[in-house]
Amino acid sequence: MTDQDVRAAGAAAAATLLGAAALTPVYTSAAWLAPVVAVVLVVLAGGWLLRTLGAALWTRLTRGRAPSDLWPALGAGLVPIGQLALLLCVLTALFAPARAVSGVVPTRRSIVQLAAVFADGTAELQEQSTPALPLTGLLALTAMFVGLIAVLVDLLTVAGRQGSLAGFGLLVLYCVPVATITGSIGLLALVAPAAGLALLLWTDQRRRLAASARAGDRSGGAGGVAALRIGLMALVAGLVLGSLVPTLTEGSMATGLGGGSGNSTGTSLDPVARMQGQLTLPEPIDLLRLESSVQDPGYLRAVAVDEYDNESGWTLSNMRGEESIADDQRLAPLPVRESSRPVTATIRVLEHDDRFLPVIFSPLSVRLDGGGDDRWRFDPDTGTVYGRDVTSGSRTYTVTATEPRPTLAELDAARALAPGSPIQQQFTALPLLDPRVTDQVAEVTAGASTPYERVRSIQNFLTDRDNGFVYSLSTAPGTSGNDLVDFLQLRRGYCEQYAGAMAVMVRAAGVPARVALGYTPGTEQDDGSRLITSDDAHAWVEVYFENLGWVPFDPTPIARDRAVDLPWAPRAGEDPGADSPTNAPVPTAPSQPLPSAQRDRADGGLPTTQSAQGAGDRFRTVAGGVGVALLASALLAAPAGVRALQRRRRIATGSAGALWDELAATALDAGMRLHPAWTPRQAARELGAALARSGAAEGPGADAVRRLALAEEAASYGRAGAPTYPDLPAALRTARRALLASLPRGARLRALVWPTSLLSGAGSRLAMSSLDRLRRGRGTRTV
Repeated sequence: MTDQDVRAAGAAAAATLLGAAALTPVYTSAAWLAPVVAVVLVVLAGGWLLRTLGAALWTRLTRGRAPSDLWPALGAGLVPIGQLALLLCVLTALFAPARAVSGVVPTRRSIVQLAAVFADGTAELQEQSTPALPLTGLLALTAMFVGLIAVLVDLLTVAGRQGSLAGFGLLVLYCVPVATITGSIGLLALVAPAAGLALLLWTDQRRRLAASARAGDRSGGAGGVAALRIGLMALVAGLVLGSLVPTLTEGSMATGLGGGSGNSTGTSLDPVARMQGQLTLPEPIDLLRLESSVQDPGYLRAVAVDEYDNESGWTLSNMRGEESIADDQRLAPLPVRESSRPVTATIRVLEHDDRFLPVIFSPLSVRLDGGGDDRWRFDPDTGTVYGRDVTSGSRTYTVTATEPRPTLAELDAARALAPGSPIQQQFTALPLLDPRVTDQVAEVTAGASTPYERVRSIQNFLTDRDNGFVYSLSTAPGTSGNDLVDFLQLRRGYCEQYAGAMAVMVRAAGVPARVALGYTPGTEQDDGSRLITSDDAHAWVEVYFENLGWVPFDPTPIARDRAVDLPWAPRAGEDPGADSPTNAPVPTAPSQPLPSAQRDRADGGLPTTQSAQGAGDRFRTVAGGVGVALLASALLAAPAGVRALQRRRRIATGSAGALWDELAATALDAGMRLHPAWTPRQAARELGAALARSGAAEGPGADAVRRLALAEEAASYGRAGAPTYPDLPAALRTARRALLASLPRGARLRALVWPTSLLSGAGSRLAMSSLDRLRRGRGTRTV
């Protein structure tokens, strides 16, 4: 392994890491960086070790005899195979060490375990939106993906000596954020891959110039200038072309968390709480039958929405689905200090069909009749149970839980969380609110000294009849331009607006809060079970208290016989046992199939059904893939296209100098380097020797080369006004065909698709030719 090979391998690894920097905006943290750096370094070290040992082994076996052409080719193929084996070892050590030999060497069982991690990552691709959580499966896929790119870039740069072609590996990395993120991807994701491409081109330039006996400080500088120029062009191209690459659905890595097969029949919930809208009233649908160990069970909780913005309202964030409900007997235990009661419930699905499984609050375990527990995941951040490629349809399951029953003394004793607490930071995050909202919060919570007092003050404001809040199936059209301000001013809406407004106000008061979606416990039947219909869909608020965890509050004025008993959160001025003014059963949350979990949602209207959206998702995904493929194909074909235009322009000029320049560029594309100090006759002799090695020494190709050389010599060293040669364009075509025909098939294809003359050698030759033509206009040149 030569010094140039060592430098090329190091440049390939550094360029791959620079290209991988494009993944920075794809994740919420830098947790992806460590495994990526590990795999790239292992590929680098493995390539160096295999090439060095291979050369030493050959020298020992052959006692210094020069190898035949077959052995270098065989060695070049064995090195990437060895690198792939080492890549498998490092992936095993990082993600499946338990069943491997010494935690590193793969076994059949460890490979099965690693495959399961990759399968989880594939599912997480469907569930996460960008920026994604650094889940184990996603990190494993990312490390494998970058590792394969590293092997490819190393192979093309070191063995193939085509660092410029290896730049397409960086293009693949750059396309990941471009295709998955809506909006800006940041400067780092643009500049780092461009710098990696410039590094590959500089390395490629140095090697080519050194091979043509022009190495040294000057050549390195020339290569650096060319590489810098092309790197800057790559950065500009990234800025321009990045806007043309189709993105996957609304910034998602794929389709996100979708719904069941309800088709707008009310059999699943929409994981969003908007601050405006109209609630449709389909005929009630029997969804679930509940048998509980207590007479007054609490909410059946489906999902929590915990991200708020002024345009979309409350939406679902990414969930950490690394835990299966089959793996843990205590999914969401309450804090030890909190008062609670044990509840066991058996739930039989009637018409419910959703990826989110309704469970009793704070579940300890969920067991499905007939098995299949491992396909249901639990997100500890939101307390949500959701299916991976399964829905709740026709299932029966048993939930054991500990429902919170905090006392007033426990709530009063809860202090504010520390400002640096992760829960405090995550669940009090808000965009810039309208001053009318923050002023209202300040007025309502004036005099409240504890978190519980602030929460109760806000709930009393929303539930006090004297404040004019009215339950309505639609919000009144507002004029403020802000849905939350409109609701607080017009004071009409259903549970989404009540729960959404209270959660925002609680967060603005400095207390962690989120919106929960699910069902009230329904109507008791003659056999003691409870029937839950689509009319029982509901939204409420969950507030986090120190040493107590999440506690539910409900500001919506629904009928008392349908509401959940929350002794710590009675409505303002109302006896907890009294009926509310609205006794007619009404639905309190939209009953729509779930859309994708998205960060960016279109304005207006309820989310579309899964069937319609699924077709759109598939179309956009296919369109995105086709767009990326077309872009890559266009970039692959661009050098050949530029080279064809260059050749056409020279032939159209028809001068001996232009045609000789084209012949020199063709020779460079074919790997035949003509020293700029050679006379045309010397260059023709070298080209003739190359043709002779291919058996065409006396054919029309060699004759055409000699005619072009004599014409260039006459034009360069003869008198001014020397005669032109009308047959020279035909001679050029004959010489080009002969030069290309003398190459092996692979080299000929490379000369046509990726012409070397565009990046090296030819630049200096063309500059010298331009000077020559300037001198021709002044008279005869001297030698």
